Amino acid sequence: MQTNYVGKKIVVTGASSGIGEMIVKKIAAGGGIPIMLARSLDKLRQLQEQIKEEYKIHAFYYQVDLTDEEQMVGVVSTIIQEHEDITVLINNAGIGVFQYVSDTKWEDVQVMFRLNVLAVIRMTQLFLPYLMQQKQGHIINIASQAGKISTPKSAVYASTKHAIIGFSNALRQEMANNNIYVTTVNLGPVKTNFFSHADPEGNYQKSVDRYMLDPEKVAARITEVLLTRKREINMPLWMDIGSRFYQLFPGMMEKALKSQFNKK
Repeated sequence: MQTNYVGKKIVVTGASSGIGEMIVKKIAAGGGIPIMLARSLDKLRQLQEQIKEEYKIHAFYYQVDLTDEEQMVGVVSTIIQEHEDITVLINNAGIGVFQYVSDTKWEDVQVMFRLNVLAVIRMTQLFLPYLMQQKQGHIINIASQAGKISTPKSAVYASTKHAIIGFSNALRQEMANNNIYVTTVNLGPVKTNFFSHADPEGNYQKSVDRYMLDPEKVAARITEVLLTRKREINMPLWMDIGSRFYQLFPGMMEKALKSQFNKK
């Protein structure tokens, strides 16, 4: 498989499981060199060994809690000192809690904004000078279809993803003359362990199980666009079409899809 990122180093946050894990495997399969960030040291070590055995690629890993700015700044500084040819940053780490606003703990609100929004912006700020100096780069931010269509019990989570879409759209324009691409990935529900925290009772997951995306297919789609000028990835297609109609006819869509919107 011929790719345009062979030998390039690609930073992936939230790399130890779910979509992040699949992304780093696809990167390695295409000849890229993953630089993996996550909290779980054991999982990162295991993944590094697996990548070396299966793809003959030496991946790198760094343990970090992205809700801790001091840790984040230190890790990014170390990565930049230790590596050359970093061309892509994939801001994948994220968390969700599906609750009505009246029932949501303030601590959960803060954690969602720290990880889903502030960590993405801060990581981008820290890597931008490096990428601009190289005059080449690609920043991929994993957002959500929830950032385009908000539904009950996702008010806080959806607002974090809406923020990332807005941030990415502005950043794309700012970087237009620096040869740095910015891509937003807007996904519907994906079959990962995300829902063990977001929906511990499993009700929402059961209701949308037949619609859930395969994380391997999601990762394949993301790695296909590495170092290309792709504005957005929207999956699944039917949900993307729905979000476009929602922008035009929000009231009508909320009324027509009320039962679907209330499945959480």
